[in-house]
Formats: sequence, C-alpha cells, structure tokens
Amino acid sequence: MMFWIVTTGMALAVAALLARAIVKGRAEAVPTEVFDLQVYRDQLKEIEREAARGVIPAEEAERLRTEVSRRILSADAKAQKAQTVAVKGGGGLGPALAVTAFVLVGGFGVYTQLGAPGYPDLPLKGRIEAAKEARENRPSQAEAEAGMPPAPTAEAPGEYLELVKRLRAAVEERPDDLQGQILLARSEAALGNYVEAQQALARIAALKGAEATAQDYADLADMMVIAAGGYVSPEAQQAIEDALARDPQNGVARYYGGLMMAQTGRPDVGFRMWDNLLRESPPDAAWVAPMRAQIEDMAFRAGVSDYQLPEIAAPRGPSQADMAAAADMTDEERQDMIRGMVSQLSDRLASEGGPPQDWARLISSLGILGDTDQARAIWTEAQAVFADQPEALQALRAAAQRAGVAE
Repeated sequence: MMFWIVTTGMALAVAALLARAIVKGRAEAVPTEVFDLQVYRDQLKEIEREAARGVIPAEEAERLRTEVSRRILSADAKAQKAQTVAVKGGGGLGPALAVTAFVLVGGFGVYTQLGAPGYPDLPLKGRIEAAKEARENRPSQAEAEAGMPPAPTAEAPGEYLELVKRLRAAVEERPDDLQGQILLARSEAALGNYVEAQQALARIAALKGAEATAQDYADLADMMVIAAGGYVSPEAQQAIEDALARDPQNGVARYYGGLMMAQTGRPDVGFRMWDNLLRESPPDAAWVAPMRAQIEDMAFRAGVSDYQLPEIAAPRGPSQADMAAAADMTDEERQDMIRGMVSQLSDRLASEGGPPQDWARLISSLGILGDTDQARAIWTEAQAVFADQPEALQALRAAAQRAGVAE
C-alpha cells in the first residue's frame, strides 16, 4: 500500500508542475498584435520628429501619419479580439487537467504492463539467501534423470551390441573389476546410455578410493550433467568439488562449477569463474566453445554490460607454409628447423609461461632430438611450476618418461 501512496504522490507532483506551466503560459501569453501596436506608435513618434526637423515634407508626413494610424487601428482591433478568445478559453485549465489525467492513468497503465505490482524488493542480501536456498533444495540427480525422455535406440553393429551385453554381464558378476568398469563406462557413453555410464564412472571412483584423480571425478561430473540434460545436480556438484580438491585448475570442473552457480541464482559468481577460465584456457580446450557461446548472456545476467569476449590466441606451432617448406628440405635442414621451433618454444615458456601441454610438448621434443640434459632440466622446472596441479604433473611425467628423463 505504501508503494502506491508514494508513487501516486510523485505522479500528482509531476502533473501539478506540468499543469502549472501550461496555465501560467496561457495567462502570460501576449498576442503579437500588442507588440505591433507598440511598433506603430514608435513609428508615429518618429514621423513627428522627422517632420518637425524638416527632414520629411509636410505632404509626405501627413500621408505617413494616415497610413500608420490605419495600421494602429487594425492592430488594436485584432489584439482586443485575441484577448477575448483567451479569456473564453478558461486560462488553459482544460489542457492542464488533460495532462494530469494522462500522467496518472498513463503511468499506471505502463507500470501494470512493464512492472511487477505487488512484487517485493530484491535486496542483495535477500537474493544471496534465495540462491543459497535454491542450491540446497534443488532436485537430485535421480529426480533429474527421471524427468529426461527415454534415450533413443543406439545405432551400432550387432556384434558391438552383443559385446557390450556380455561386458555388462561380466561386470555384474565382478563389480570390483576396475578395468571392466572402465570399459563399461566407455561403451555405455558411446551408445548414449549416459545414466549407465555415470553409474560405472561412480563405481570407478569408489574402487580407486584415495587414488582417484581429479580427472576421474571431472569425468563423473561431466557424465552426470549430460545424463541430467545439462542440469548440475547436488551429486554432480560433489563430484566437481572432489575434482577441484585434487586439481584446482581442472577445466571441466571449473566449467561446470560456473554453470552450477548460474543455475542457482548466482550468475555473478558463475561469470567470474568462466571469465577467468576462458582467459587461462588453451583455444582448443573442450570447454572453450560452450563458454564462448554462453558467457555474454552470463555477463548480462551478472550486471556486466560492457563485457568483451577475449580474443582467441593464434595457435602456436608450425604453419601450413612451414609444413610445405619442410617437405622439400633435406634431413639435416629439417632437423635444424625442428631445433629452431623447439628453441622458440623453450624461450617462450621461459619468458611468458604456458599451459602444461606446451611444457609436455617441449620435454617430448627435446627427448626426440636426443637433448636429454635439457629435457631433464625442463622436467625439473615443470615440477616446480605445476606443483599444485596433480593432473598437469601426471601428463608432464608421461612426457618425461617418453623422453627418458623420468621413471
């Protein structure tokens, strides 16, 4: 009720100001003929002065007096008529009332169409609490999966379907067979059986226990979200948190973490998570394309009106021209070109840094070139750079093992 009292009072105040301006304007309006009368009277005085000085002949002065007097009489008649019409018009009261009605009725009509009558205020604290409640009371993974339409029949060769059927039976008999669960998760995902795939992935994480990696939990969260049609359930959120606890830089977990915040009323947090991830990710990362397709809308919902998508960095590596030139080189020339590109990569990582994929490529390349001492030095440095990223260290260790500088 207080809202309507305040807004009605404000509308009446605005209407009163507009009406006052209209009425005052009408009351102070002077017909143009009044100004004409003053001009003609001044002309008549000027003729008298000029005649007295002898500048104008007597006959010409008389003719001018007659003409100006005629104009004075005509202008005076028109001025009296205009003033009479203004008095009959009521001083502009009608237009003033019309403006008042328009402000009140029009403002009410616009608000009922564009506003939210009866809707309470949404202070920041209340919105944060509502978002927290939405996260705590949102549907479970099972409820979300139950609402999904049946999966379409998979199109696969009969022999493959028969093998998957046998695999299911074998895993059912030996549920603790880790390799069997890994094969089953891949097979079910390939057939579009996402619910069964995420169940197998959950079993894999449980079997590995403390040895489960961030990627294991990120894969589980990914399959849960796919099985729920893009919805991040509380169970998927737990898998995301388990992944981030093992590797805070895991891209899949960070992507779905931002999506979850957006789905539960915190697009501001989700936008910040996505923006940071987008700027830190290599251009070919799997989550970059979906983020770029959605982050501008996320920014708008977060209240960021001037957001600009970061430019995609140009791919680093040999160009098509380099590849064509290498085809015509001798083995020695080709080896020199490779050493040059490896040197450029090494210099860039030393000065600018880069993602773990680039470090792994450098270690592998040095191993192929036989420069094991340099490969070992890069591997040692990489361990310090990515000490808090277990997943990155795992990939780097594999590259170091291929280069022969790690066990």
